[in-house]
Amino acid sequence: MADPQIRLVPATERDVGLILWFIKQLALYEKASEQVTATEDLLRQNLFGSRPYAEVIIAYIRHSPTPDQPSVVESPAGFALYFHNFSTWVGRPGLYLEDLFVCSEYRGLGIGKRLLTQLASIAKERQCGRMEWVVLDWNEPSIQFYQSLGAEQLKEWIINRVSGKALDHLASL
Repeated sequence: MADPQIRLVPATERDVGLILWFIKQLALYEKASEQVTATEDLLRQNLFGSRPYAEVIIAYIRHSPTPDQPSVVESPAGFALYFHNFSTWVGRPGLYLEDLFVCSEYRGLGIGKRLLTQLASIAKERQCGRMEWVVLDWNEPSIQFYQSLGAEQLKEWIINRVSGKALDHLASL
């Protein structure tokens, strides 16, 4: 790969198929492909509908021309999906990173760092008090990467989730 350049762009509705592909690639990496039930229609409605619930940044890698490939080639290389939460203790919104994924062939080129620094800039512009995300406990390369950027692990907090029939039941109480 000759002289790669990274370009970050906010996703638009026409990117729904690519976003779903990234989600499926992330699930494959996390050994959870069977858990993906998202569809292009659901993503279109929930990311770009009348009330968008989250935002997406897509990273593209641009390859400079070579003798074998005289034109510039640009490939989708990764994405970040995020939304706002709120900290009552800080009294400000926060930025929550739901998914960050970089295709394996482009890891180590700084794409993940560029996505995270872009999100940090967005968080600062929007006066967020913090930025948070979770990482699987077995994903040691990502844990080390996040710590190298100053992320603090909050091991005393336990994630709780209610979904499917349990959500139906709770809502009916």
